[in-house]
Amino acid sequence: MVVLANPVLDQISLIKSPDPGDYLSSIPTIDLSSSTSPDDIVRACKELGFFKVTNHGVSMDLVEKLEAEVVKFFTMSQSEKDKSGPSNPFGYGSKKIGMNGDVGWLEYLLIATSAEPFCESSIAFLRDPSSSSFRSALHEYITLMRKLVCQVLELMADGLQLEQRDTISKVVQGSECDEIFRLNHYPPCPLLQGFNCGLTGFGEHTDPQIISVLRSNNTSGLQIELSDGRWVSVPSDREAFFINVGDSLQVLTNGRFRSVKHRVVANSLKSRVSMIYFGGPPLAQRIAPLPQLMEEGEQSLYKDFTWGEYKRAAYKSRLADYRLGPFHL
Repeated sequence: MVVLANPVLDQISLIKSPDPGDYLSSIPTIDLSSSTSPDDIVRACKELGFFKVTNHGVSMDLVEKLEAEVVKFFTMSQSEKDKSGPSNPFGYGSKKIGMNGDVGWLEYLLIATSAEPFCESSIAFLRDPSSSSFRSALHEYITLMRKLVCQVLELMADGLQLEQRDTISKVVQGSECDEIFRLNHYPPCPLLQGFNCGLTGFGEHTDPQIISVLRSNNTSGLQIELSDGRWVSVPSDREAFFINVGDSLQVLTNGRFRSVKHRVVANSLKSRVSMIYFGGPPLAQRIAPLPQLMEEGEQSLYKDFTWGEYKRAAYKSRLADYRLGPFHL
């Protein structure tokens, strides 16, 4: 990667545009309305840590309504958006990602959806009476994301031949679960015109939670890393949700599932908006390989830790750090 010599970009790295062959031509697809084999979802989790779900039952009218509210927020004046500035670490932010020096060509709104009612949020925008339609769409969307996550995790349990279908899904259910909703906006960057490259929107990383569900507008930019180290672009799909295996799920399966490394690349022409739901367990939840999966004589690959301990460690790291490294045995 190189750096474009322009102080406006705050030393955000450039990423070479992918070659025509560097696109994920065949994305594992799980059709939730059919009798898709649970083996398919397990295979996707092992090989990529990434797949998409179709016929998920989430109304596209609702998705588009929430997306319109998100776009409305990001088109407000900068002074209005700044009133909802970051607060440990929730709220509005621009370019700076986390507290450890990571930057990207984006602005975002980060919401702790399980911590308190949206109308009582510490985020100023969500307390404003004018945001009632945003809150309503957000509440409905999050409710459906919880159901979708449970459905997907139960399919994973079936594929892993776990006796109880809720073995994994119950870990992300309940009022104490640590769920987060992230809204990202990647503006076009005219300074890139004429360059055969994109700009780092969100740097390479894995998600520390159990699972994450991504929806974006009809603009490409998402890339994932394959097991051989190659980066490939993921074609957008407005009708589907993309699922990422997180670090915690990798540990729960003792490395059988792969936590996918991914990044987002901004471009010079089109704005990209994405909405990501992160399903995490309670802070006190022990994260360790499921005993039901362990074969005779199999040893855990990881030290014992709680989600709260891992979350604190993740917050102290850089995006590209291998966060599970210190927890490996």
